[in-house]
Amino acid sequence: MASPTIRALLARPELKLRLATPEEDVGPGALDATVRWVHSSDLLDPTPFLAGGMVLLTTGTQFHDSGDSPKAYAAYVKRLARSGMLGLGFGTEVVRDGIPDALIAACRDARLPLWEVPYDTPFIALARANAEALAAVAYERRTWALEAQRAVAVAALRPDGLKAMLAELARRLGTWVGLVDADALLHEHPGGGVDADAVTDLQHHAGTMLVRGVQATSGATVAGRDFQLQTLGQRGRLRAVLAIAADELDEQQRAVVTTVVAMAALALEQRQDLELARDALAAGVLEALTRGDVALAASVAAASGSPLPAAPVVVAVADERLASVGGAGRWLDTRGVAVLHAQRGGDLVMVLTEEDAPLVDELVLRHGGTVGVSAPARLDALAEALVQARTARERRTGPVTRFADLPGAGVLTLLDGPQARAVARAALEPLARHDEEQGTELVPTVAAWIAADCSHDAAARALGVHRHTVRARLTAAQELLGQDLATVAGRAQVWAALRAAGLLD
Repeated sequence: MASPTIRALLARPELKLRLATPEEDVGPGALDATVRWVHSSDLLDPTPFLAGGMVLLTTGTQFHDSGDSPKAYAAYVKRLARSGMLGLGFGTEVVRDGIPDALIAACRDARLPLWEVPYDTPFIALARANAEALAAVAYERRTWALEAQRAVAVAALRPDGLKAMLAELARRLGTWVGLVDADALLHEHPGGGVDADAVTDLQHHAGTMLVRGVQATSGATVAGRDFQLQTLGQRGRLRAVLAIAADELDEQQRAVVTTVVAMAALALEQRQDLELARDALAAGVLEALTRGDVALAASVAAASGSPLPAAPVVVAVADERLASVGGAGRWLDTRGVAVLHAQRGGDLVMVLTEEDAPLVDELVLRHGGTVGVSAPARLDALAEALVQARTARERRTGPVTRFADLPGAGVLTLLDGPQARAVARAALEPLARHDEEQGTELVPTVAAWIAADCSHDAAARALGVHRHTVRARLTAAQELLGQDLATVAGRAQVWAALRAAGLLD
């Protein structure tokens, strides 16, 4: 069935229509615009009863008193053009033979299509022909929509249902379709259909819509390209934004998009539950690794479809700011590398290969926050690497601090963290309490003795007391601490406590 356009009406042989204004003298695309209605009127000013997208048919009765005055025809055509008329059909041999030359000239000046309707072609025939074309197009579009909705529903049943639905929608619409949130491009079809800068701008628009927390549609122009945006999810629980590269969608296209939005929102809800389960599983795998049970961790990770990264690995520990960004983990999952990430003690812990360690810098650049990165380690040494990563984060030298780059990085750096300080204060507490209650100076004496390389004479000189006083205080301290200060192990324990407590350099 022909399209409902002026060109289609002119092409129907049974109507015997003749274009009076040459095609090169009408507006661009005027003959191919959709004709929404065919109306007839012989009023001199029919515009109050007209709407855009229509064509008008007339017999010219309104020009009976105007003769061939060009002024009357020009004013009439200008009124039609301003009202949004697509074209004018003139019925000949009713009032006069042929089309008035002044009317042809006025239509050419206004670039308005004008055609002759012969006497034996009733106006109702044009209206019926256009109505049939409109009905045929509407039926075709409804059929298209039903087939598209059916194809989307079938796609949703596939193992990768969400991705398959978006791919099917993109094919049906013949354009790029993507699923984005504030942190990442979750899916797209066709792949690479928009550049990285456009993706970043779409994420910004998506983030703004998701923050509002209400279901919404929006149009956006990104990098000179128009997009239609639609939130997915329920009010207050929005999950993502569907982005379609199109300046507008017709009614049937919107119906298909609405179907995809509903089904995709459900899929995202289900995926959210799966992500929570996966996060719990990842936390269990991380716990097994920190206990040194690599075999169990590897078995569970492989069964879950996310095998452990190959050693040597690095451990990265992010602060609460980055850990609270829900898209950080999803962004890591989209990098196409093996990475274990899980929440642990309010931190986001990441385990990845040494080669993939630069991803941590990219993650911080994208989301902000502070991260400490361990030195390369075996999987069975993950507990030590975790301590290194936390130490590096606490002694931060920048947004990303690597343990190997710390000044004097090594075993002694482990004494500079809050955990070590807490243990040190507890270890020295008996001496501090004795000094407070008895008025003694056991803590400064032990510190001076350790600082003097365990020399009684040097410690006495530093404190301004007799060496026997130093010896007596050390004996008392030894009993209170439960450490044998005559042994290397005992002295090392006390030295470490003093160092961690900040009483030694």
